[in-house]
Amino acid sequence: MRVGILALQGAFIEHQNMLENLGVTAVQVRLSQQLNDLDGLIIPGGESTTIAKLAIDFGLFSDLKTYAATHPVWGTCAGAILLAKDDQSHPPRLDLMDIHLARNAFGRQIDSFQAELSVPVLDHLDGNKQTFPAVFIRAPIIQSVGKKVEILAQLGYDKIVAARQGNWLATVFHPELTDDNRFHRYYLEMIPSK
Repeated sequence: MRVGILALQGAFIEHQNMLENLGVTAVQVRLSQQLNDLDGLIIPGGESTTIAKLAIDFGLFSDLKTYAATHPVWGTCAGAILLAKDDQSHPPRLDLMDIHLARNAFGRQIDSFQAELSVPVLDHLDGNKQTFPAVFIRAPIIQSVGKKVEILAQLGYDKIVAARQGNWLATVFHPELTDDNRFHRYYLEMIPSK
């Protein structure tokens, strides 16, 4: 299995380390041709405006959109913002998942925190129910979801922090910054076996 990580800016090395520890070939993606022969793609956290601008500057943005339309793609934090439906705001978005987000919903970097989340879709991975240690850094919040979107986790009763729509996964927190690989394993299950 070969999974790409968009490596223009942000926490791509941490995703790479997590994938390689799971025995997956991780490919840093900076150019369109590097999307070839990938089974999936992760768009990491970082700064969504910077990632989008660099993708446009590198001539990669439209190819990312084409690739993501037919492959499993996971966006974490800034990556989740890029996956979302475009509401004509900046940064430009890939306009795929029927989710709408608010940027920096929890405040500035100094307001970063960790929270234990109940994520039922992860329960089968270790045979028991345990919370997931979610790291929130200048995180957005998913304000609303469309009818085809499955809510995977909430913070409290009203803050959506993880969602899935078919081949697309969005988490507003950073699973790659923890020692818990269950979200990466869940994402890998989304990739069809060859």
